[in-house]
Amino acid sequence: MLRVSEIFHSLQGESTRVGLPTVFVRLTSCPLRCSWCDSEYAFTGGTALSIDEVLERVAQFACAQVCVTGGEPLAQKDCPALLQALCAAGFDVSLETSGSLDVAAVDARVSRIVDLKAPGSGECAKNRWENLQLLGPRDEIKCVLASREDYEWARQVLKTRRLAEICPVLFSPVAGQLEPARLAEWILQDRLLVRFQMQLHKILWGNERGR
Repeated sequence: MLRVSEIFHSLQGESTRVGLPTVFVRLTSCPLRCSWCDSEYAFTGGTALSIDEVLERVAQFACAQVCVTGGEPLAQKDCPALLQALCAAGFDVSLETSGSLDVAAVDARVSRIVDLKAPGSGECAKNRWENLQLLGPRDEIKCVLASREDYEWARQVLKTRRLAEICPVLFSPVAGQLEPARLAEWILQDRLLVRFQMQLHKILWGNERGR
């Protein structure tokens, strides 16, 4: 059984899949409390569903792309089984994870979108660096940045851990805290091999749930 906060159909707002129609399965619970979190409502509550019930609801949208997110989806022990079942059902599956928990049990068919928490999040100490050794070209690393200090931290990590040699790396600004154009200028000035991104769903619909 899984505790599910919501299942909805929208456009993917982040990652290299941005703009693709996607079914989102948002699982409840998260061990982190990032300062800029925009999904606190998923920390508690939700509805208990079996994996079969989740698959049935997902299938109703007739959409090939499925993203399992949270909260922190891997905080639920049955999340790997759900990911495996979605892959077996023929969906193209991605996982959005905070990067604080082990991704080793995630089905190899799943594209893992792994956050690296910058200092401004308040959760930088929770980064599980061992996860980097498990990632490959189909996965992605995401750094959400709130300040110049966060950017300098991410730039150093990009260099010292050679992130761009592992998989695509995405830098994005915290909405309302870091001016997007400023981050874009820093990336261009430093000629970083990263993808700049903004949250498309927020541009289109703000903080409306189910979007």
